Amino acid sequence: MVDERKVAIITGASRGIGAALTRAYREQNYRVVATARSMEWPSDDDVLVVAGDVSDPNTAQRVIAAGIGNFGRIDTLVNNAGVFISKPFDLYTANDLTALHGVNIAGFFYITQLAAREMEKRSSGHIVQVTTSLIAHPNTAVPAALVALTKGGLNAATRSLAVEYASRGIRVNAVSPGVIKTTMHPVQTHEALGALHPIGRMGEIADVVQAILYLESAAFVTGEILHVDGGQSAGH
Repeated sequence: MVDERKVAIITGASRGIGAALTRAYREQNYRVVATARSMEWPSDDDVLVVAGDVSDPNTAQRVIAAGIGNFGRIDTLVNNAGVFISKPFDLYTANDLTALHGVNIAGFFYITQLAAREMEKRSSGHIVQVTTSLIAHPNTAVPAALVALTKGGLNAATRSLAVEYASRGIRVNAVSPGVIKTTMHPVQTHEALGALHPIGRMGEIADVVQAILYLESAAFVTGEILHVDGGQSAGH
């Protein structure tokens, strides 16, 4: 019997938002291809782990091949993997640029192109990027010009691809978070980071997951940049 359950690819799946997305899609009865540089997952026949660096085109090829080879289809790609380096513009280095471009831009390109080709075969699919609210609403407290350059490119590509692929049954959206409470932010910074949001607190991982699951189910929504930022996008 052919298994018609849908299949999601989650990048940056080893921890934080990516790990939570892997669990959430499994709870939705999706099979999942989970990838990150270093990746382990509790035993689950419906979670396929592929370790690798998304900035390497070979990783994208292995992830897509594994998904098709084991599950026979690709229905959703969540481009969650990302690099965030905050510093004044004149302190950025060539290594910073390489790291940000490699994951945020090249990593997006390699796996999205291959995933879209597979989705097109079924005339159905959904691609979601995780970007940042700082793109359209920069803050001097968090200087991040190169992050805005790379993640802003993803917002632009989201709109462009949404139009390009709409007639082929593939939707393309993005979630644009504020500061989310993950292990990258020490507890002692939470009060100050929370104050950056009009709502007065940091976001939770669950806030981002719920937004992505909404987009997953919203069949008439494409080209959307969904702000999950505690009001940052509305103003200060």
